Amino acid sequence: MEKRLRVLFFANRIPYPPYRGDKLKIYNLASRLKDRHELHLITFAQTRAEFDYRGELEKIFDSVTLLYLPKWRSIWNCILALNPLGKRVPFQVAYFRHPKMNGLLHSFLSENPIDVIHVQHMRMAQYMVDRTQYPRILDLPDAFSLYWERRKKVKRPLINRIFDAVESRRVLRYEKVASRFDLNLACSIEDIRHLRKTHEGPQFELLRNGVNLDTFRFEGHDYKRTGTLLFTGNMDYAPNVDAVGHFVKNMLPRIRERCDVRLVIAGQRPVQSVLDLASEYVEVTGFVEDLSKMYSDADVVIAPLRFGAGTQNKVLESLAMGVPVVCTNIGFEGLEVKSGEGVFLGRSDEEFIQHCISLLQSAELREITGSKGLQVARERFSWDVVSTQLEEYLLGLKTKTLHS
Repeated sequence: MEKRLRVLFFANRIPYPPYRGDKLKIYNLASRLKDRHELHLITFAQTRAEFDYRGELEKIFDSVTLLYLPKWRSIWNCILALNPLGKRVPFQVAYFRHPKMNGLLHSFLSENPIDVIHVQHMRMAQYMVDRTQYPRILDLPDAFSLYWERRKKVKRPLINRIFDAVESRRVLRYEKVASRFDLNLACSIEDIRHLRKTHEGPQFELLRNGVNLDTFRFEGHDYKRTGTLLFTGNMDYAPNVDAVGHFVKNMLPRIRERCDVRLVIAGQRPVQSVLDLASEYVEVTGFVEDLSKMYSDADVVIAPLRFGAGTQNKVLESLAMGVPVVCTNIGFEGLEVKSGEGVFLGRSDEEFIQHCISLLQSAELREITGSKGLQVARERFSWDVVSTQLEEYLLGLKTKTLHS
């Protein structure tokens, strides 16, 4: 079958292994588009070990180009970005600077006819902003200015608040780069509204996050069992670290007054402050290869984030597994559900605690909530559905270019 499009995926991180975040999205989208389109990947490898993943990626992409960007160089880039006389780009943009990337892109694009370029993350826009001869989609995982706006409002140590204030200003200014792209995508209605309100001119459209319904397969759930709350995520990610620390200190003791329950914190790279939360009723697992088993054993999944943006993988995975969730407002609006349709919204600590207690005390409520969430996941957040939407954007941009 003749392939319809030649697409370059230009990603900030190597999309393998596809466990969380940035890697998960590109891997799942490309896996579903590879049979109909010619796909190429250019990205950074942050460790020498990541070059060993090339073989797995070549099962999906027609070509894979990796440029080594060690963490020491990224840290040095951020130190240079402190210069008040410099361009004052966001530190996370500086983090992904490499003097050889522009030359690599020039060589690749000179030798390979490409119909559309998919640029993953604002961090990579720096390399594509002036390549206006190519149709380009900037895929923003979420509204970063919204993320930093929320982050700086959370009470944290002074040094953190100073950094948050600086980065927030830089992100808001840099996010205007969206006006230089043909199309911009974000993963939730909430983020789209914020971006359209904040930046007049650029075109912003919705591309939801997804969940792999094969990996997180619903095969029935024991709603009669009770006693386990679950939190999952990368445990060196600031919103997750803040969330579990706040929950264990301020909410879990009050829940335990009413329910005999333990908390499992499952996720890779737990920082010391997370490891220190471990107790007789708090388990910190570290990396878990098969998270679906963790969801199967959980009674309620919690997402008590106090800052962030977009939608949360932990919530989508829970919905797919039929496990009820209690969530703060962070990411809730992007789910496009009413409270109770798989997810209960806790607008305050008190409301969050009460939802947890209500679910833990009622097997019937857990089952009703989980069933509604399962339907939402299948109809709205399957990667098959999401990849079809991306395909429509890619084809539409090529058609628009041909007719312009």
